Amino acid sequence: MASICPCCHKGSFYVKNPHLDLMDEDILYHLDLGTKTHNLPAMFGDIKFVCVGGSPNRMKAFAQFMHKELGLEGDGKDIKDICAGTDRYSMYKVGPVLSISHGMGVPSISIMLHELIKLLHHAKCCDVTIIRIGTSGGLGIEPGSVVITDIAVDSFFKPQFEQVILDNVVVRSTELDRDLAEELLEYSRECKDFPTLLGHTMCTYDFYEGQGRLDGALCSFSHEKKLEYLKRAYNAGVRNIEMESTVFAAMCRLCGLKAAVVCVTLLNRLEGDQIRAPHEVLVEYQQRPQKLISVFIKKRLGLWNAQKLIDNVVV
Repeated sequence: MASICPCCHKGSFYVKNPHLDLMDEDILYHLDLGTKTHNLPAMFGDIKFVCVGGSPNRMKAFAQFMHKELGLEGDGKDIKDICAGTDRYSMYKVGPVLSISHGMGVPSISIMLHELIKLLHHAKCCDVTIIRIGTSGGLGIEPGSVVITDIAVDSFFKPQFEQVILDNVVVRSTELDRDLAEELLEYSRECKDFPTLLGHTMCTYDFYEGQGRLDGALCSFSHEKKLEYLKRAYNAGVRNIEMESTVFAAMCRLCGLKAAVVCVTLLNRLEGDQIRAPHEVLVEYQQRPQKLISVFIKKRLGLWNAQKLIDNVVV
């Protein structure tokens, strides 16, 4: 079921569920939106960029940052949470940019993406780019580095996402848009105060044992086994580890959405498990993907003039 662009009359992305056509109303429960209760085309029809990230506060800060970067009226401090009626996710709209939190882990981002993609479909959006911006553990690279994902891989370093549907294991490709990744890497040259690179991103189902940490409530392996695994991951091309990229890549690819993952690293996992950087350093790290995406959006909109980026994102 294609979403048709009203301007060019071409399919821009797909909602692959024939059952939606049989529904009198679609309630996007976790977003506190619906096709009968809200005029979704009027509210969201002009969206061209969707940025998603784990933390509600971080995505609000990003929305306020983009409000200023795009030169919109007002100071953005009173920006409205569109999903205020639910405690699951937060959503903010600034011009053609939608900023949404997705929580932590595959299940949480999966639920949000199902409803987000349906929202874009019902709103008749077209030519949409979606980017996950977040934090991650680095692998063999300097903390504070920004990794643009070229391939999202699972814990076996395979570019796939496995999901149990009914009683079947369904395997889906996690291929991301290569041209978009290269474009982001090119624009990273405008952000000279932090390193940016392309690399594989490994997605796990857990923060502790699943990522080879020794500091969880449970641990069934040795320090030597941990390092052996992480070094194999590095040799396979993995440069950072997080918990959302494979399902994000798989769902966006199936629905024809151009997607990218851009995450900053908070530590080098080859050197330790716990994040020890001071709070103010971590805050600055978290702003780095936001600055890169701001350059990307402004260049796409023809607003970039090589001006110095704002030093401090509102938090």
